[in-house]
Amino acid sequence: MENIKQEILDHTLIITINREKQLNALNSATILELSTALDEAANNAEVKSIILIGAGEKAFVAGADIKEFAHFSAAEGAELSAKGHELLFNKVENMNKPVIAAVRGYALGGGLELAMSAHVRVASDDAKLGLPEVGLGVIPGYGGTQRLAQLVGKGKAMEMIITADMIDAKDAHQWGLVNHVVEPEKLLEKALSIAKRTQRNSPVAINAAMKSVLANYEDGVNGMQEEIKAFGRCFGTEDFKEGTQAFMEKRKPQFPGK
Repeated sequence: MENIKQEILDHTLIITINREKQLNALNSATILELSTALDEAANNAEVKSIILIGAGEKAFVAGADIKEFAHFSAAEGAELSAKGHELLFNKVENMNKPVIAAVRGYALGGGLELAMSAHVRVASDDAKLGLPEVGLGVIPGYGGTQRLAQLVGKGKAMEMIITADMIDAKDAHQWGLVNHVVEPEKLLEKALSIAKRTQRNSPVAINAAMKSVLANYEDGVNGMQEEIKAFGRCFGTEDFKEGTQAFMEKRKPQFPGK
């Protein structure tokens, strides 16, 4: 892995996008490495949660690497978007373990789209977030037009996208784009504390709950019905048996994750 670093700390995989000189811009190699790391984490029993963070103090991810696609045709542009969805952005959103984005500095374009793909977002108070694509004659292509509207509402999403303006961490928090804002030196600590709190709970139930939430945003899918089915499936799991038994015995559960 040339563009990312990985470290497991207390069952949390910390993936650092490590292109500090390029403000951690997402090129095709970095997207592929992130995709591979997520695949490995999904099947690693030691990993119970994931944090995405950028190297250095200036940027989480300052966007895509524009020089890679500046010469693309319309067909190549569509393929670029589809491949990005498949390899990374949809994969983050549909991970079987919680993914937390820890955002410091710039989270622009593909960087903000990556953060929005995560299940929880924590920002430092010096973060700047935006989708500047229309200023380049293109639109957000990695889910930005969809996920931003889901998070902040149609009106605010429209304003951010068509003005290409950046917003600060305070506004991002008020708008619901990020869950928490902290001082820069406390960013990773806060993300780790959230990860640790998820790890007290059933991995099977967490995965089912995340899928149920996301089901409401899928075309042709009835989120309520998906919740009912997922709720029922939980009753057949070892985690449910352990959780209810531990509750009745007034002890902390030891979930097997099955």
